[in-house]
Amino acid sequence: MNNYIKTIMVAAAISCVGLSSCKKDFFNRAPEDAITLDNYYQTNEQVANSTNALYSTPWFGWNTKSGWAISEMASGNGRSYSSDVVNFGNFSVTGDNFELTSAWNSLFTVVAQSNALINNLPDKVPATVDPAVVNNALGEAHLMRALAYFYLVRLWGNVPIIENSLDYVDNYQLNSNPVPDVYKFIINDLLFAEANCKKMMRSGASSAQGHVSSGSASALLAKVYLYMQDYPNALLYANKVINSGEFKLYGADVNGKTFNDLFHTSDNNNEESVIALQWAANGGYGRANAMQASFAYNSQITTTGDGWGVLGPTFDLQDMYEAGDLRRKATIMLPGDHYDDINKSGGGYTLPADANSQGTHAQVKKYVVGSPADNGGIGSSQSTGNNTYLMRYSDVYLIKAEAIVGAAQTSSNPEALAALNKVRNRAGLGNLTSIRRFYQVPNAAYNTTTNPNAPRTLTKDDILDERRREFAIEMDFWFDLTRIDGFNASSHPRAITLIKQQDRGTSDSSTPPVRYGNEYRTPTDANFLFPYPSTETAANPLLLQAPVPYNFK
Repeated sequence: MNNYIKTIMVAAAISCVGLSSCKKDFFNRAPEDAITLDNYYQTNEQVANSTNALYSTPWFGWNTKSGWAISEMASGNGRSYSSDVVNFGNFSVTGDNFELTSAWNSLFTVVAQSNALINNLPDKVPATVDPAVVNNALGEAHLMRALAYFYLVRLWGNVPIIENSLDYVDNYQLNSNPVPDVYKFIINDLLFAEANCKKMMRSGASSAQGHVSSGSASALLAKVYLYMQDYPNALLYANKVINSGEFKLYGADVNGKTFNDLFHTSDNNNEESVIALQWAANGGYGRANAMQASFAYNSQITTTGDGWGVLGPTFDLQDMYEAGDLRRKATIMLPGDHYDDINKSGGGYTLPADANSQGTHAQVKKYVVGSPADNGGIGSSQSTGNNTYLMRYSDVYLIKAEAIVGAAQTSSNPEALAALNKVRNRAGLGNLTSIRRFYQVPNAAYNTTTNPNAPRTLTKDDILDERRREFAIEMDFWFDLTRIDGFNASSHPRAITLIKQQDRGTSDSSTPPVRYGNEYRTPTDANFLFPYPSTETAANPLLLQAPVPYNFK
């Protein structure tokens, strides 16, 4: 039986403990000292803590490898020789790919865990618990379910909508539902979350800010509406978040902090964090963040025996950064780069001149936090305590800029420029005034002025470029490429053109290296959605049939 079906059945069994509907006597007659659904959710604290698991373990498979293998490799941000992920970089992934299956299992585990809370809390919480606490927990569960489905629909398109995992314990074969219905389901969940999650005003870096808020739901609504090309609503919600004052940009609105600080363990749950996974300090493999094990160039950085450097930033990504862009060094290590936040007791760490694990003479810095000693004693092999961002506040500014441009290709609207320049300025760059094209889109109207003081016409390419620089190695850029040809598009000419221009290749060992040029397999339209895992279609052949409309309750 495949992992996804196991997950649903285990979640159903847990939900069954203590319920009179369960058939086994030992479920109905639990020991008096046992924790059951009937005796656990008794206090405000217990109900508030019931959502903790939604921020870590269910996401582990996605976070550890599947998420970055899909997004960074397929998008052209990263390359690897590693056999377990290389297929994502050359568009040869099949349903038998282990990491593809891991992504499916992980995301549907989030759905199942969210469903367990959504379906159990209303019946199992006594009247003595503050209703606001119950509603907040339900709001968190709805948001996490929506976020999992947001990933699922962008990866596979038509997927099954499951509101109660118990409904499919006996018969787990079900049809998928069409993309527009999945997005409607996501919107409904997020509207519920926005109405029920508590409001927050974030200040400093605090574990009290680790869970999502009503503002988090508003921010994610802005992003989902952007993907749907509902630009008025995307702008409405982006402005709502900005005007609320809940979030701030590190290095712009928060004094003494920089872009690089965002990725320090000590800065978990900061003012810029909209949605973030919460990994247990010293939690061990499965409950802590394991990304550094793959990204760090060597064990000298981690001191815990891992550090395999299996993802190298492509030359194409390296070329995206302008001189003076503070994000480059915080995202990509180049030979000779020195970091004071790694090997602190030894005076820092400098990437060696011969560092070249994946053929591009560069290594990943983002989410590489160093040794346990560099992190206040937190960490071990394949286990760090730094959060994983699923959305940051800078995203809201870029959503605003793109929503103002809307269906057009260009805009001279000063608000759109101001929103994008807010992100550029934080990165140490001036306002967007000069032309710097990385991609050429046929028939687009570009401002060709060379006067740095002239008003700048903002283009969709400017926003796409800025998004790539801002969120590289944060499991986001592939999804940008999948949407630029339109919502639920079946053909992707613009994205294919951009990918064909990318330098995904390797080089020799000269200084500077001589590049060998592009190394890619040109994607087809079919490559912008992934095949269902073979284990899933074998257990549930209905996945391969045409999707059926969802019956919204």
